Amino acid sequence: MRILVTNDDGINAEGLRHLAEFAAKLGEVVVAAPKYQQSGRSHGVVIDRPFEVVPVDNFRYLSIKAYSIDASPADCVRFSFDYFKEKFDFVFAGINKGLNLGADISYSGTCGICFEAGLWGAKAIGFSSKSKHIPESAAHLQEIWDHLNCIDAFSHCGLFNVNIPVDPKGIKITEQGEFWYKDRYVPTGEGNLYNPEYTLVKDENGPLDDRYDIDAIISGYISVTPLTTVKTDLKAFEELRK
Repeated sequence: MRILVTNDDGINAEGLRHLAEFAAKLGEVVVAAPKYQQSGRSHGVVIDRPFEVVPVDNFRYLSIKAYSIDASPADCVRFSFDYFKEKFDFVFAGINKGLNLGADISYSGTCGICFEAGLWGAKAIGFSSKSKHIPESAAHLQEIWDHLNCIDAFSHCGLFNVNIPVDPKGIKITEQGEFWYKDRYVPTGEGNLYNPEYTLVKDENGPLDDRYDIDAIISGYISVTPLTTVKTDLKAFEELRK
């Protein structure tokens, strides 16, 4: 099995190292990650300039070839599939420094990686964690991988968004929720500059429905959400076709 490991936190991120170490137990691994931090980049790509691709030795201790790419997370996938020619069976993204839940899936560079992998015909898993608990989250990677294979998940869907809380109680298959936090923009007092501030909009005291990713995380479960690259509202399509 060939696995591409990448992220949106950058080539030197702690989570990338943990994920590459896990992937190396499963098959042949290539690491290709952004040169700089790219959180919130979603599925954006570079189309107006050439970008630098440099071999790095960060993962020599695992005998893994690794590349720093001065472009977006999705570009790391696009470049790797074109450059290495041989198909990757899986793309692993993460472990992201921060959860990617609900509406944030639309903004997430980690999830953008999964969507790009899907367009290339590969299966993909995006892994995210609370920012201060990446090593603890990495300890659950084998458990998550075994669970997905045990329930034959990949015969139903090729793309999954996985979020790992602190001290999880177990694993829940979930649906994308709505908002946990929303932004408000506050003037800095320096000219026309504004800062985003995060405001909690989800009542963490309940009631909670573990069908949804945010609720499952609040309840202490690992959330596994199947994703799709299809943007067509199929129900509306069928109704409008009539």
